[in-house]
Amino acid sequence: METDQHTPDAGTDLPIATTVASAAVAAAVLLPLLWLVRTGLTVGFDEAISLLTRPATVAVFVNSAALVAAVTLASICLGVPLAYLTVRTDLPFSRLFTVAASLPLVIPSYIGAFAFVSAFGPNGAFQRLLAPLGVESLPQIYGFPGAALVLTLYTYPYVYITARASLKSFDTTLVDAARTLRQSRWKTFRRVELPQIRPAVAAGALLVALYTLSDFGTPAIMRFDAFTRVIYVEFNTFGTETATLLSLQLVAVTFLILGLESLIRGEERGGGGGRSRDTVRLGRWRYPAVAFCVAVTTLALVVPLGILLTWFARGASDVGRSLAFRPEYVLNSVGVSAAAAVAATVAALPVAYLAARHRTRLTDLFERATYVGYAVPGVVLGLALVFFGTQYATAVYQTLYLLVFAYVIRFLPQAVGSMRASFLRVDPALPEAARTLGSSPSTAFRRVTLPLVAPGLLGGAALVFLTTMKELPATLLLRPSGFKTLVVHIWSAYESGYFGHAAVPALILLGVSALSMLVIISQEGYNVK
Repeated sequence: METDQHTPDAGTDLPIATTVASAAVAAAVLLPLLWLVRTGLTVGFDEAISLLTRPATVAVFVNSAALVAAVTLASICLGVPLAYLTVRTDLPFSRLFTVAASLPLVIPSYIGAFAFVSAFGPNGAFQRLLAPLGVESLPQIYGFPGAALVLTLYTYPYVYITARASLKSFDTTLVDAARTLRQSRWKTFRRVELPQIRPAVAAGALLVALYTLSDFGTPAIMRFDAFTRVIYVEFNTFGTETATLLSLQLVAVTFLILGLESLIRGEERGGGGGRSRDTVRLGRWRYPAVAFCVAVTTLALVVPLGILLTWFARGASDVGRSLAFRPEYVLNSVGVSAAAAVAATVAALPVAYLAARHRTRLTDLFERATYVGYAVPGVVLGLALVFFGTQYATAVYQTLYLLVFAYVIRFLPQAVGSMRASFLRVDPALPEAARTLGSSPSTAFRRVTLPLVAPGLLGGAALVFLTTMKELPATLLLRPSGFKTLVVHIWSAYESGYFGHAAVPALILLGVSALSMLVIISQEGYNVK
């Protein structure tokens, strides 16, 4: 059957070895979630209803829903104006603000929360600075306000980046036409531009909602009872039934959000290529616009970096020497992250190849299955693997093998997506030509296809590596006894109250994350003009 060189083979003649390997990967990814469901079914119906309807459990659901709603709305209110200002207006220092508005993504939210507690908490840095002026206390940072503030500051770039990309590809001749009909700038934006960028904004907002729902570190540090914090506390206090049922409830809400994302993705419309760049002159709004950009970047970047550098300059205190930073923590983080990156790349290879070259319902099922682990919050995945390891896989429980397995399940879609895109860019006629010259399928793949998709493989592996370095809840739940990474050391410093001991590992993590942002900017060809 003839196929277009850019169209995957939709036939049913699937390569057996690759199909079996993909099925094994899909089954491994689904295993923790299936085990969690099985464990939840062992709880009696009446007992489950009682646990899920008690006031404390209902309060957790309401808290999480309110947090997701507040952070998502606030992220839109920050991300869309920043995107519009940096793309469509004559904003001063637009190059600087374009990059600065994206940089909060390099700061893990739990480090941001750590820094904000130190800055604005009781007896924090800002209270000490204002004490000579008669300010005895600052507004409460703990609870819902602090959690919502921190998560907004470190998730709004999802909306900013998607909205900015949509605005850059938007055909502004439509805006010119509206302006010739004497429409005001605001009416033109509301009636012409906003409908065009709405799907991109919604997609970014849903990423914010998923992140907020699954985040563990920020609610824990801010002492806010969201799903993830309560699940972790219940597990550590041997409330396994409550932790399991809350985990299933959290997974159900997560899949509901993913369903909404799928519907919105289906409504996306392509842009018009960004022709006729019409720059909006801010006029008297120039200074308020600059002040807005400065305020956001100061809160999101200057405050945490200033706190971390202050801790670093002061050095660690003499108390709590057991928390002293050791270079082996860096080696542990790098080693386990590299292992996860290699394993994820190997696991993703057959799935991505089938998804790109043999598009069938079965291969679609394999590819979608790999995204389940990414959709499941890290604390839930860790809890499921703890249950599984303690009962059926004691040989690997509290070993690096189970920890790496968790990382692979969690971040496999990052490798699959990158590889699939690379396979789609390779002309199928090239390996077919090698086959006609006598090469076996495996030889043609190794000599022709693999070198061409190598950048995608390396890019996916790098993304898995960088994300694994920052993963907190799965690491806390599954790490072997005595095995400490950068994030474990940061968490230990927080729990012990010795904040200064977190400075070095936090700064190292920020450096690693900054490298990922440089890769994103270079790959996008980030035009900041």
